[in-house]
Amino acid sequence: MSGPRPHPSLRGGRTDLPYGARLPGYLVAGGLIGAAEVVPGVSGGTLALVVGVYDRLITGADHVVRAATAPVRRGAGAAREELRRVHWSVLLPVGVGMVAAVLLGAAAIEPLLEDHPVGMRALFFGFIAASVAVPLRMSGGLRRARDWAVLVGAAAAAAVLTGLPPGEVTAPALPLVALAAAVAVCALVLPGVSGSFFLLSVGLYDSTIAAVNDRDLVYLGAFFVGAVLGLASFVRVVRWLLHAHRHVTLVAMAGLMIGSLRALWPWQDADRGLLAPTDGVTGVLGVVAVAAVGAIVVAGLSALDARLSRQAAATGLEPPVH
Repeated sequence: MSGPRPHPSLRGGRTDLPYGARLPGYLVAGGLIGAAEVVPGVSGGTLALVVGVYDRLITGADHVVRAATAPVRRGAGAAREELRRVHWSVLLPVGVGMVAAVLLGAAAIEPLLEDHPVGMRALFFGFIAASVAVPLRMSGGLRRARDWAVLVGAAAAAAVLTGLPPGEVTAPALPLVALAAAVAVCALVLPGVSGSFFLLSVGLYDSTIAAVNDRDLVYLGAFFVGAVLGLASFVRVVRWLLHAHRHVTLVAMAGLMIGSLRALWPWQDADRGLLAPTDGVTGVLGVVAVAAVGAIVVAGLSALDARLSRQAAATGLEPPVH
């Protein structure tokens, strides 16, 4: 994947500025991506596109993975060469911003999840509903009957899976934590897909947020190992799918997101059974308003991404999506 020239707006600042002047932009970019990764429904990959570091994040991760395996296949010199290809001057400050945002976001969200579960599910529902437009727009729309079949099939599969009763989430097995992290990390490769929403769907979101806040190093260690394995195993596969079968892959992503809305219906019991609204007219209107706020936030970010891509095309720059 060739590295596109970054657009000057929101993309770490003007590229003709000295690095010291662009550094705050990279930190802010990382903060936005990290904040997105904490909130179910908001895609870190989409934010990476918006702020213009998507390509360097993905290619950097690929080079790091190649460096980790190079000593076995090609020797230590090949590993050093792979590491030299990483844009460390961008990735390090972006990474610092992401970690800081995750820590702050986790501390803010955990009490809200405990005290306001209906309102938080409504907010996340709005995030997801609006996010569906991202992969659909990137795919070019539903063109044939096959596209509709893929969309409906993926939505049905996701609805069934997210409707399964949650497992034990207070003390999840470490192999399960690692496996979930391996899948969730692919959200950075798939704009429009939220890794934290996947954790929410499989019942590990609350325990992961708690582990971050409690500095549970055993849990976080298993999560980190799984994320690294996910990068090594899945990232290149997903990149290949997006290049070789981009349209159908994006349509399937949209279907999965639509079906996953079932898990975020605001009123449900402990076993994820769906309930009728129980808060009266005023309460229901309040929940709808919260969901609308979430949808508006994501729709605004999506519109900004589309605008920046159009500006890049108009000025002869390569759009960051590809």
